[in-house]
Amino acid sequence: MPRGPCSLVRVSATPVAVLAVALVSSLSRCSLLEPENSVVSALSPYFGTKTRYEDANPGLLRDPEVPRRDPELLEETCTPVQLVALIRHGTRYPTTKQIRKLRQVPGRARGAALADWPLWYADWMDGQLVEKGRQDMRQLALRLASLFPALFSRENYGRLQLVTSSKHRCMDSGAAFLQGLWQHYHPGLPPPDIADMECGPPRINDKLMRFFDHCEKFLTQVERNATALYHVEAFKTGPEMQNILKKVADILQVPVNNLNADLIQVAFFTCSFDLAIKGVKSPWCDVFDIDDAKVLEYLNDLKQYWKRGYGYSINSRSSCTLFQDIFQHLDKAVKQKQRSHPVSSPVILQFGHAETLLPLLSLMGYFKDKEPLTAYNYKEQMHRKFRSGHIVPYASNLIFVLYHCKNAKTPKEEFRVQMLLNEKVLPLAHSQETVSLYEDLKNHYKDILQSCHTSEECELPKVNTSDEL
Repeated sequence: MPRGPCSLVRVSATPVAVLAVALVSSLSRCSLLEPENSVVSALSPYFGTKTRYEDANPGLLRDPEVPRRDPELLEETCTPVQLVALIRHGTRYPTTKQIRKLRQVPGRARGAALADWPLWYADWMDGQLVEKGRQDMRQLALRLASLFPALFSRENYGRLQLVTSSKHRCMDSGAAFLQGLWQHYHPGLPPPDIADMECGPPRINDKLMRFFDHCEKFLTQVERNATALYHVEAFKTGPEMQNILKKVADILQVPVNNLNADLIQVAFFTCSFDLAIKGVKSPWCDVFDIDDAKVLEYLNDLKQYWKRGYGYSINSRSSCTLFQDIFQHLDKAVKQKQRSHPVSSPVILQFGHAETLLPLLSLMGYFKDKEPLTAYNYKEQMHRKFRSGHIVPYASNLIFVLYHCKNAKTPKEEFRVQMLLNEKVLPLAHSQETVSLYEDLKNHYKDILQSCHTSEECELPKVNTSDEL
């Protein structure tokens, strides 16, 4: 469907359809326009994977183009020689699947009030990057270039390596990041087409950026397994969600039986889409209070936990190839420096998804709670580490910085690594130190680097069809 102007659709509805119509209508106001002002909602920290980057990094609301240098970042005698960044795409439109949930609501409308209600949603939107998402990437590029000027030098621009998922939102994020770098090098000059840029367009590699699509064990045991998300479905019918259903039904003056948890969740996400895409506070935000938001955040986190996090070991083990790829880049840079050669790829940028980052962070042991997240321990998990909106908001990024340190007493101490999550130094999961000797880090993750083979991890157990005893 072409990207045309908004179309008006006449609807008539039963009370539950009124909710659906209002939700879609609210979504329709997420136009192609840039957000006018940055709006903050009290619900903003609870949108899970639909969270804006600036809500996970509030300092950026003041000046999104100026980096906040983490005081833990190494400096003085240690020089950054390589940066490997795994970056989630920027803010996007809702997917067609999300919009279709609203289309499934039964009923036809009656009444003039709804007859002229404008609806605007189109299949072409399907998860594509919005202008705010391009802005997320341009601003991230400006901040990283200011934070690591030697690595992002004009001379290194032609040596940038870009890898991306095949999804348009990731490819467009890579292109927008390059535009941000152009802005850094040539303030005031419009950027050329990406095909004309020195480093060329990003290289698509779904086996790295969408490893989950290539792992048969994950697809069979989790993605296509109706029981894998048991705790998500159980929580939807649990007391916490039922309380929200009753409250929303009372506010909307509809029978509670006309609502369900999925529709309530879509209403909540509509609030987040309005905020993220257009920068406006939707009236749907007023339907929920902070207690409701915490419950709905937990529902989202349950899904991420069981489908992308610690719920099943294959979720994280399927990301071994990506983890190993990162260390292959770091290994190569170390060897080049040891031979006094220039580092051939000082900056590697990989654009993927929340589903790319969460399994990798779980593989590395981050944000692991003492007890699993379940449908039955919401109150006990109020202070959990696993909060997807704090970990993988739109434009989230996991960065490995390799340093070469002068005056090292031994060759082993020459190379050190720091990790940053969303531009803040990420302490090591096993020691809480903010920096590691490169060899020590490799040794800690020795099992993953040496013994985790994706072909074996993702292979389904063979079923013995023999009749032999």
